[in-house]
Amino acid sequence: MPELSQETERGSAVLPLGVAEVTGPSMVPTLHHGDRLLVHYGARLRVGDVVVLRHPFQQDLLVVKRIAERRDGGWWVLGDNAYAGGDSTDYGVVPDELVLGKVRFRFRPRPRTADGGGQRSPLALARWIVSAARPVLCDRSASRRLRAR
Repeated sequence: MPELSQETERGSAVLPLGVAEVTGPSMVPTLHHGDRLLVHYGARLRVGDVVVLRHPFQQDLLVVKRIAERRDGGWWVLGDNAYAGGDSTDYGVVPDELVLGKVRFRFRPRPRTADGGGQRSPLALARWIVSAARPVLCDRSASRRLRAR
């Protein structure tokens, strides 16, 4: 994921919104590699929200995870893909100050064809238009499922 400016992190930016890009499979099926995210910095958080946070041991690395529950000292976060790892099961509770913002919207870039061009059938283009942009909603059922792991 791209590095965020210090101004945005402190909340002194004109708008508390930013864009991030997903790399890796830890949030599949909710988010996929290459998805673009609209992040609301400083938003109120609750269990089930998808958030962008600083990795507790490598704070120059930003990660996207789902909040599973509130614990002493911060948030317990998990990826939606149980086989990918890299969540609180590896590094424990994430302190509040490392959670940067809540993911509000996902935009999936247009897939390339096998020849690398952008030509696709009208039906394929229509399917992409319908599915490319979606809000990322709080999923309490997923967080309960994740907490049971």
